[in-house]
Amino acid sequence: MFEQCFKNIDDVLFKDAGVSTELDYVEQTSWLLFLKYLEEFEAEKEMYAQLNGQTYERIIEQQYSWSSWAYPTTKDGKFDHNKALTGDDLRDFVNFKLFPYLQGFKQKAINPKSLEYKIGEVFWEIKNKIQSGYVMRDVIEAINGMHFKSNKDKHELSSLYEDKIQNMGNTGRNGGEYYTPRPLIRAIINTVKPKLGNTIYDGAVGSAGFLVEAFDYLKDPKNSGKSQLSVDDMQTLQEKTLFGKEKKPLPYVIAIMNMILHGIEAPDVIHTNTLGENIMDLEEKDRFDVIIANPPFGGKERKEVQQNFPIKSSETAYLFLQHFIKRLKAGGSAGVIIKNTLLSNGDAKELRKYLLESCNLYAVLDLPSKVFTAGVKTVVLFFKKGESTRKIWYYQLNLDRNLGKTNPLNDNDLKEFLELQKDFKETENSWFVNVNDIDEASFDLSVKNPNRSDEIEYRSPEDIISEMYDLDKQSANILARIKELV
Repeated sequence: MFEQCFKNIDDVLFKDAGVSTELDYVEQTSWLLFLKYLEEFEAEKEMYAQLNGQTYERIIEQQYSWSSWAYPTTKDGKFDHNKALTGDDLRDFVNFKLFPYLQGFKQKAINPKSLEYKIGEVFWEIKNKIQSGYVMRDVIEAINGMHFKSNKDKHELSSLYEDKIQNMGNTGRNGGEYYTPRPLIRAIINTVKPKLGNTIYDGAVGSAGFLVEAFDYLKDPKNSGKSQLSVDDMQTLQEKTLFGKEKKPLPYVIAIMNMILHGIEAPDVIHTNTLGENIMDLEEKDRFDVIIANPPFGGKERKEVQQNFPIKSSETAYLFLQHFIKRLKAGGSAGVIIKNTLLSNGDAKELRKYLLESCNLYAVLDLPSKVFTAGVKTVVLFFKKGESTRKIWYYQLNLDRNLGKTNPLNDNDLKEFLELQKDFKETENSWFVNVNDIDEASFDLSVKNPNRSDEIEYRSPEDIISEMYDLDKQSANILARIKELV
């Protein structure tokens, strides 16, 4: 049922001049879904309050509630065509009244973790791109048929929403930075093995794939060591477990919506530039038990942001890795996806040295080039905080097929890795490197499979093009700074 609703929405949005890409489809569907969710969420809270003889004060004023402007009904529950806005009236109400009202919550809310503040954040930078009020009316009527009340409904909606996010991730460079293949996320979580009661953090949250998969992992009684989770356990999981940060407005709203659809009622995701905080000022209370993330790579940060880190670099991923190391509690575990050039680049030497000395880098998972649609070669670093590295277990994922949009990574591809990492076994695809054997002049951690020494690994055309693109961006930034000085 919901699958057809999503298809109908995309078909309708296709007709609108302001909505042109898969990213736009997800964005516009998301803010409307969010408001429909708020309507049902507040109605449920109100009902529970009444049953307990209490009153509930709604967050959203009546005139701005979904049931007033989006889908008014008659006394017998049927759609009220006389009260419903449409055409230019609907578009103007949304642009000039609804959005400014919702944006105002950011200033009014006292607690940045509150739902009120998140409403303000969601609508602060995101814009309505639907130009036709008639198109918007059709989309609203399709969304009104979606409900969040039963677990079955939420499960189906979350699955379909994930499909939309994946399609967005397949659209190219901009979409790909928001989507990490879920089989890879599940493999990382099954390796790190978070426990109920741990705090779990992703400082580059994207579409919140890591957090929703961690939520599903911990909800499963077999992973918590209990036959059934108690009410207190579920409260801990809902309110004291999952934390994230996201810089960009589009992935932020997608992350919030994705977490809500997976059953996380008030997502603790903050809209901020994670790298904007000085990691030298972090205290113990700011640290987490588990960090799982796929930080953006290829991005560049300004000099003032670089001042927040002991090891200066303009490369976003290198700064994120320092951030994660500092954010991890002593004894805490992390699984971080990063571009494989970190292992060998000369400008990352000090960072590799810092990682080896401050953490136990116990495993490196080497991934094929087409795991991500951009074709960039990546690795996953698994490390624990509090003791230095003595030896590293490498696993090279060698598949008998080429990955791509129509042939993506699946759970079965990572079965051998998950089995071998339990005891860190040595095979044709896995081996150990002792830290004492690493060249201290370079601290080179490159993936060099001793069992495949006769093979020459050539860089993929996509990887070369990606690096050229990054270098072009860097050159453009330099030229822009020179122009400013002139």
